[in-house]
Amino acid sequence: MMRNKENYAVAVRKPDKSVAVDVKTYKGITSGKKILSLPFIRGIFNFIDSLVLGIRTLTFSAGFFEEGEEEPGKFELWLTKKFGDKLEKVIMGFTVALSVIFAVVLFMLLPLFIADMCERFIPGVGQSQVPVIEGIVKILIFIAYLLLISLMKDIQRTFMYHGAEHKCINCIENGKILNVDNVRESSRFHKRCGTSFLLIVLIISIIFFVLIRTDNTLLRYGIRILLIPVIAGISYEFIKKAGSSDNAVINALSKPGMWMQKITTKEPTDDMIEVAIKAVEAVFDWKEYLKENGIEIPEEKKETPLPKEYKQVMQGSGYNWKF
Repeated sequence: MMRNKENYAVAVRKPDKSVAVDVKTYKGITSGKKILSLPFIRGIFNFIDSLVLGIRTLTFSAGFFEEGEEEPGKFELWLTKKFGDKLEKVIMGFTVALSVIFAVVLFMLLPLFIADMCERFIPGVGQSQVPVIEGIVKILIFIAYLLLISLMKDIQRTFMYHGAEHKCINCIENGKILNVDNVRESSRFHKRCGTSFLLIVLIISIIFFVLIRTDNTLLRYGIRILLIPVIAGISYEFIKKAGSSDNAVINALSKPGMWMQKITTKEPTDDMIEVAIKAVEAVFDWKEYLKENGIEIPEEKKETPLPKEYKQVMQGSGYNWKF
């Protein structure tokens, strides 16, 4: 999937080896709402937009590989009758909400619970050590989660396509012609990656909760939920800045996220790169981009056809010539 402003494209390699490309417009939550587009506010809404687009694109691609048509169950029929044409939006909203709740519980509340249990049952662990233990547990859960899902065959292919997306972007941003050879040689790591965003969220949350402390157990959990938009907003601004800056400090701070991409991106095959290129070309004029940056694009070489008489002479020479 490639997105350029309000347009996004999904390219899928179908079972017959052809490539289907779907181009659509998605304005997002912040479109037309200036207050939601302000720095440090837009981060949480852009995160939700990313979830929505991710679910949409995965649903679209999965549609090409469904095994046969199954009769809808009673619950599915009830949902269709209840919501009608709005069913897709309802399911999308429920899925996004469930994803956010799962992430908050797994990466925010569970680490605090484990840290609290350490304080209660491990001698020598005091209130001052709880934020440190919580931070260590957060990072360990995040890494373990990525490693576990990377064992799944479908996720492995997803990570390979993720690598192909990064390679295409790096190829263009480094001023190279977008073709399979150049993309293959490009890096699969990129500072604007969502993996880096999630890791930065965790790191910033650790800093926040080391500084913000309370003895009230319920308040500790409440603070972690209430500060999620603030943490997401700061993390988004950092990733946005990192993607367009070569500052040494920012590059150093971006390193952990780049290291995590060793798990979430894998080297793609050439046919995956071809799919990624089609997605790019559907929403972005990379040739015009290179021209605007002063990079000349060589004209494609066209083979001059051989004269008909020459072909006849060559074919009659006894060699297995192909034309």
